[in-house]
Amino acid sequence: MALCNVIDCCLDSIRQISEEVEGAIVYLDAGCTESFQFLGAFPLLLEIGAHAVCSLENMSSLDVLQSNSNFDSGRKIVVIASCLLSNAHRYILRCLSTHQCLSRCTIFTSISEIAHSAYPDSPLGPDAYQEYESLLVQDYEEFIKRRETTSRQSGYRELKENLTPEDEGWSKLTASEKDASHAREFYDREEDVGQLVISVRHFPLILCPFSPRVFVLPSEGSVAEAHLSTLHENSLSPGLPSLTTGTLSDGDDVPPGATLTAQVLYHLAAKMNLKLEIYSLGDLSKTVGKLLTDMSSLYDVGRRRRSAGLLLIDRTLDLLTPSSHGDSLVDRIFSSLPRREQTTSSSQIKGSQTQLKHRPVNLNRAPLDVQIPIANIFSEEDSTIANFQLLRSIEAFLRGWDSSDPASQMSELINFSTKLNGENYLFSYEEKLKGSFVSSEKFRGTPYLEALLDRRTKDGTILIQKWLQETIRQENIAVNATIRPGYASKAELQAMVKALAKSQSSFMKNRGIIQLAAATLYAMDEAHSARWDAFISAEKMLNVSAGDTSQSLAAQISDIINKSSLVSSRGATNVKVEPSQGLLSFQDALLLTVTGYMLAGENFPTSGSGGPFSWQEEHFLKEAILDAVLENPEAAKLKFFHDLREELEAKLKTNKLEENEESSDQLQGDDFDDDQWGDWGDEDADKSNSKEQVYSDLQLKLELRDRVDNLFKFFHKLSTLKRNVLLREGALGLESNFIGDSLLNKGLLYKLLKRVLGKFDVAGLEYHSSNVGRLFKSGFGRFGIGQAKPSLGDQNVILVFVMGGISAVEVREAQEALSESGRPDIELILGGTTLLTPNDMFDLLLGDSSYS
Repeated sequence: MALCNVIDCCLDSIRQISEEVEGAIVYLDAGCTESFQFLGAFPLLLEIGAHAVCSLENMSSLDVLQSNSNFDSGRKIVVIASCLLSNAHRYILRCLSTHQCLSRCTIFTSISEIAHSAYPDSPLGPDAYQEYESLLVQDYEEFIKRRETTSRQSGYRELKENLTPEDEGWSKLTASEKDASHAREFYDREEDVGQLVISVRHFPLILCPFSPRVFVLPSEGSVAEAHLSTLHENSLSPGLPSLTTGTLSDGDDVPPGATLTAQVLYHLAAKMNLKLEIYSLGDLSKTVGKLLTDMSSLYDVGRRRRSAGLLLIDRTLDLLTPSSHGDSLVDRIFSSLPRREQTTSSSQIKGSQTQLKHRPVNLNRAPLDVQIPIANIFSEEDSTIANFQLLRSIEAFLRGWDSSDPASQMSELINFSTKLNGENYLFSYEEKLKGSFVSSEKFRGTPYLEALLDRRTKDGTILIQKWLQETIRQENIAVNATIRPGYASKAELQAMVKALAKSQSSFMKNRGIIQLAAATLYAMDEAHSARWDAFISAEKMLNVSAGDTSQSLAAQISDIINKSSLVSSRGATNVKVEPSQGLLSFQDALLLTVTGYMLAGENFPTSGSGGPFSWQEEHFLKEAILDAVLENPEAAKLKFFHDLREELEAKLKTNKLEENEESSDQLQGDDFDDDQWGDWGDEDADKSNSKEQVYSDLQLKLELRDRVDNLFKFFHKLSTLKRNVLLREGALGLESNFIGDSLLNKGLLYKLLKRVLGKFDVAGLEYHSSNVGRLFKSGFGRFGIGQAKPSLGDQNVILVFVMGGISAVEVREAQEALSESGRPDIELILGGTTLLTPNDMFDLLLGDSSYS
């Protein structure tokens, strides 16, 4: 029996479109580029005959020049998009208008026709693909006519520069033009514009797999960016499900993210030939489960497929685990490394949809593509001697040169680099030489990322050391360092990486392990590891205090806030601060406050009338945050203080000026001067200015108190989230079977899988029966022919999907739960909306992506 493999399924989907890709210039949007990068699919595209692979959003005239070298390839383009056709329209039209003499344009989108039709205020109806083909043909015809007319007057270039989204045809197609014809999933319709043939097809599997069994959705795809909740009293963020209340969304109230996610999971199951038995936990998950059940009942009649269980979980049932800094090397790496800048912004998306006034603004997820600073592993000496040829080749490639061409002289290369970067040529490549993860890269058949996801920080670092040693032994390279078994230091890893990267051939051959080691070295750097360790220490203290009293926990939170405020004030006055004192900023303290309130909600649910703390305890917390805001310049950047940003910055400047004046007065001493008598007449003016300043400060404090009060109302909402209540209310009362310190520190996903794999009941877990199952239950059940409810633990394939995102720590804990179950026959597949880090959780709860 074939094993389920997400990477193989995605790569197989690409092979199935080889006929269209062969000989074509392929354009990928940002989400698709991210997906194909994790898959390692770019070599496959070239293998199946793609002439070139280009960025859709960043397409340029160079793409056209490249296609002119082969006239046949320039007549055929393929666009693969992970977003709605309405979002990609402006880029597709620009692509068509830039290429001349096109004969065929094939557009693949991961969003099905049903999803296009169901998306709020979508301009496309049930026959979305056919409608879009007609619309694109119409807009292209209009563009050709305008180009011919304008070229006689001001030239084609001016028309291209003046092209605006409003000119691109969306005003001609409205939601009212939807017809009632039945939705068809796959279209291959053709419309001719002279010799141009345009067709739109469905390409569902655009995913970002970290391993064959772990995947998330592309960060800039429409599915990940769609809202999972709307703004109301039970919602926290558009990127998170609403709080579970037991009520299901109906009709227009269904968030667009629910519909799009259901489509993704349905097509993934179909590709894997799985028949899903669907279970859900949480209100949004129940809505998605109902949508999936209806889809399966409609399309899967008579199909023979392998049975599998799908467990849908709302992220809001456990916000504490992804907000915490757990013991995971992958979590550290993704939290420390810089990310690629977003290709498109929400402002661009809204600009291309100005006619759709009520369309929900998409959510900006953090890109999954980390930028590994490979250049950091080279010292200046290495750069000038051993690696100069490698860097020269990379620079030449980036300039479009052939590095073997004698015309590309060394002097010209140095002059070019000096011109761009001043005199810092040796470091000019650092901004360009960056690596990224590819999940299909393996060491002796074992994918790198898959092995690291299952390990803690120390174990993962030692495993990388072992891989480096084995690779160095295979390459027969000498390393000038002493390698200690069972311990991996930064110096040892760096020495081995430098030895592997010494030659160009070795660097390219072993780029997978080199990039992974470089990412680990970056995360192990003191600037990043010390901050992470400080978070772990603070979270441990909060957990200990939560097991004591509410007073102890409140005092601990207050102490963290005060220390962050003290560090900020010292930094503002240029006072030297010890490294251990400057690790946690005010923003970090707020994230720890969130953690403290969630812990308080679990341990002291009835301490206060509106929250887990008494009025006096919360008053001290509010005062601590208020003082920190007034003394901390970075607080003005937080979302809930945005409208007071100018006032806070002005207050900070005033405080600095007063401090400078006081210091200058002390330097001058108390010597009397005759000129001081001339200030007597200004006393009244000084008093008046002082009164105005006092009034201004008082008004600012009052407004800040209002913001802080609203912030604590949000904290109260978070304190109602109790991870363990679902398990404590188990129908069989088996909580005693899971008592232990190790379990108390685990996330909800681990606890759920332990119960599911142990075949215990889970309170609140809903099973979505098919139409046939409901018939047995309601009809034949009267005659004693009822159908028994299947158990999720009986399935050999279990797919878990977390609505809102999953963290690397949860992936490790899920694998631990599977190992401890003693059931090696089970295939566990884990997925989520995105990969969450503590930084992402801050953005969702308190940052720009929150409703607070």
